[in-house]
Amino acid sequence: MEKLPQKPKILSVETIARSRLFNVESVDLEFSNGVRRVYERMRPSEREAVMIVPILGDDLLLIREYAVGIESYELGFPKGLIDPGEDIFQAANRELMEEAGFGAEQFTFLHKLTMAPSYFSSRMNIVLAEDLFPERLEGDEPEQMPVVRWPIARMMELLDDPDFREARSVSALFLVRELLAARAVKAG
Repeated sequence: MEKLPQKPKILSVETIARSRLFNVESVDLEFSNGVRRVYERMRPSEREAVMIVPILGDDLLLIREYAVGIESYELGFPKGLIDPGEDIFQAANRELMEEAGFGAEQFTFLHKLTMAPSYFSSRMNIVLAEDLFPERLEGDEPEQMPVVRWPIARMMELLDDPDFREARSVSALFLVRELLAARAVKAG
């Protein structure tokens, strides 16, 4: 087994910019070989998020949501922060009801992903939602998001859709494909 390098020593952390949503920190580090560097990062948070891959019959359910960072509507899976006191599956069910208008009877945890870990501490829990039923909760979204049904048999064609490009949704697609393939082998 490969020996992990010694973590750098944090010499100082200073807030250098702040907004309503973001807190940027400057982190002065000293590596085990004596080299010093100053990095910038978003202030770490303990809150995690959840992304839900819902299956309804023979279809995946996706939503179309406005992404201000790229000033465009993106096609992807429902997602959101896990509220204090919620577990992953409770948050998944709430977000699914708020964003897609469905609840689920069954959830399967697939994987926990990070996003740009050199800059962010965010963790996204990917779950599969099955045995769906209609149920809508009022969420914090500024507009109702259209729900798009996509045939599971053509799931990899999502990669050709110019609106399906968010890395976590792409990762979730591959995770679900592998789970469904494993189930098919087991059943077959």
